[in-house]
Amino acid sequence: MFVARDWKDYELLDTGGGEKLERWGDVVLRRPDPLIIWPLEQETNRWKQADAHYHRSSAGGGQWEMKRQLLDRWTISYGKLSFYIKPTGFKHTGLFPEQAANWSWMIDKIQSANRPIKVLNLFAYTGGASLACAYAGAEVCHVDAAKGVVQWAKENLHLSGLGDKPVRFITDDVFKFVQREQRRGNVYDAIIMDPPSYGRGPNGETWKLEEDLFPFVKSCETILSSNPLFMLINSYTTGLSPTVLHNLLHMSLGRKFGGRITAGEIGLPVTASKLIMPAGILGRWESE
Repeated sequence: MFVARDWKDYELLDTGGGEKLERWGDVVLRRPDPLIIWPLEQETNRWKQADAHYHRSSAGGGQWEMKRQLLDRWTISYGKLSFYIKPTGFKHTGLFPEQAANWSWMIDKIQSANRPIKVLNLFAYTGGASLACAYAGAEVCHVDAAKGVVQWAKENLHLSGLGDKPVRFITDDVFKFVQREQRRGNVYDAIIMDPPSYGRGPNGETWKLEEDLFPFVKSCETILSSNPLFMLINSYTTGLSPTVLHNLLHMSLGRKFGGRITAGEIGLPVTASKLIMPAGILGRWESE
C-alpha cells in the first residue's frame, strides 16, 4: 500500500462506525466514509467536539452541522505546497490528502529526469498534482470540466508561490480536449488522470469507467511523447481492484513502451488506532 505519512497540517485522528475524524490545520472535521465498516471503539470528547460534522441525508446528499463558526476557507500546507480548504455541500474539502503519496513520487520522477518534462493532468480537480509537478519544474496543462474547481486550482497555485510557473488551466471536457490534442499533434511526457466512476456530458454523453477507461487510456497513449516518463491513474471506484489498473496499463503502455508498472491501494495512517485507512487505488506506468 502507498501511504501518505509526511503530513504535518493534516491528520487522520480516528475512524470507526462509518466516519472519520480529521484535523485540517487547527480545524477538526467529522465526515462519513463508506469504507469504514469497522466499529468506533470509543466516541471520545474529540469526536463529540469536532468543529463541524457532516450528516448524510436519507434523500441523498447531506449538510454540515457547524459546532463553531469557521472561516469561509483556510490554508494548509504539504511541504512547499499550500491549499485552500473549504467544507463543501458534497462533504468534500477541496483536497484528497492521501494523494500526497503520489505528489512526492511525481516530484522525484520529474526532478530525476534531468530534462524538460511536459505534464497533462486530466480530471485535475483543485490541482494537487498540478502544483506538485509545477514545483518539480515541469510544464503543466491542467484540465477539468468544472469552472469552479479550475479557479480553485489557480488560487492554490498562487498561494503556493508558483504563480510564475508554466501552468495552463483549461476548463473543458477532458475527452474532447484529448481528441483536439491528437489533431493538433501536441504531446506530453507524463499524463495523470483521476476519472470518475460515472459521468454525463453536456450533450447526454455517458461515461462508465468499466467500459470507457481502457479506450480512454489508449487515446491518451497517442499524445505521449516518444520518450514518456510516466502515466498515473487514480481511482476511487468502489470494488475496483488495483490489478485491473495494472492489467490495463500492461495492455496499453506496457506493450508499446516496455517500462515498469506498479499498482496498489493508497491510504492514510490513523493516529488513534495505528490502522491504515484505505482511500482508493492507483496504477503507475513509468519508463525504466
